[in-house]
Amino acid sequence: MAGWLLAAPSHGATLKVATVLPDGSTWMREMRAAAAEVAERTEGRVKLKFYPGGVMGNAKTVLRKMRAGQLHGGAFNSGALATLYRETELYGLPLLFESYAEVDAVRERLDPEIQRGLAGKGLAALALSETGFAYLLSQRAIRSVDDLKGAKLWVLEDDPTSQIALRFADVSAVPLPLADVYTGLQTGLVDSVAAPPAAAIAFQWHTKVQYLTDVPLMYLIGVLVFEERALARLEPSDRAVLESVVSETARRLDAATRASHDEARRALESQGVETVTVSPEELERWRAIADQTIAELQDEGTYSPELLDAMLGEISATRDAQARR
Repeated sequence: MAGWLLAAPSHGATLKVATVLPDGSTWMREMRAAAAEVAERTEGRVKLKFYPGGVMGNAKTVLRKMRAGQLHGGAFNSGALATLYRETELYGLPLLFESYAEVDAVRERLDPEIQRGLAGKGLAALALSETGFAYLLSQRAIRSVDDLKGAKLWVLEDDPTSQIALRFADVSAVPLPLADVYTGLQTGLVDSVAAPPAAAIAFQWHTKVQYLTDVPLMYLIGVLVFEERALARLEPSDRAVLESVVSETARRLDAATRASHDEARRALESQGVETVTVSPEELERWRAIADQTIAELQDEGTYSPELLDAMLGEISATRDAQARR
């Protein structure tokens, strides 16, 4: 507690924020620009200091440092916050979305619910930003469920959703922190990852794989959270500036991420990563595994039934509306 009192900002503040995202990434460039705007609009009272590239440790370590007051915020993938509020990883259920229209409808309904859930854990989620659809990148071609057998597929630590799906597919998962994936690919500890193309490039994973399976396996988001205790000590007007600027930056990041998807795919191809297609019949097998995964999670009550039902209802309504056009 004493450590928090020493480290906590009071009115004016330098808010220390950690992320595994590398310096020079789009996220870091946009957030540094946001930090400059916040500092200007608050006349220097609120500053953001970033620690990129995982220098503050993995997600668990960053959360622990936030609780101790050594850090005030962190940018995480949604699964990393699931130990605190499980529903943060709802969007990442396998083969859930078939279009961006479905994504947009669900996020409009559920983003505020996720923010409220994290607030109940003492975390202010100022930004939920799109990471994109994750594809399977591998060192050997994977065209079928059977091809996956024997693969050493990376999954994030503490990610029960992916591990359940892989169990149905009879695939062995290799849990690793995000920062260890490149080394895992380099040493052969893992030979396959599921990631958005832009993320694979940012983390240099694309240099260790040869194939991309053309099936969007899951939709991923990142979440920028601050300790509520830190923000509560800001002047209300300064906090409003911070929240407004970060929220607007997140909207720009969403648009930029979506616009850069095809460009990232082309970049992978230019680097020699071959696109592998999946037959319609095989895709149905993959969808059956995904449906079984979601059904088991429903039966086990892994997620809030109300939020899960709301999400599935939004998807169904969006598909019905598109079918009528």
